[in-house]
Amino acid sequence: MKTLILTALATLFLAAPSVAVEPIKGSLNYETSMSTLDNTPIGSVTFNDFYNRGTHYREIYIVGPDHRLNLVNRTVVSD
Repeated sequence: MKTLILTALATLFLAAPSVAVEPIKGSLNYETSMSTLDNTPIGSVTFNDFYNRGTHYREIYIVGPDHRLNLVNRTVVSD
């Protein structure tokens, strides 16, 4: 069931036209040239939770065709 939900979520983000979400301090790809994730399947979804200036953020990443993490969504989590 979890795989089905993640697949549907990935499809939604890949199919919908999106506005680029820029990384901020705490994002997985902030100020780094991330190496490629060669062993990770394209379309895999991963999440990142972090705090920046007292605000709790949750990000969703999808592994792109170039095997790099693409930031597709960021939300503010209300604690």
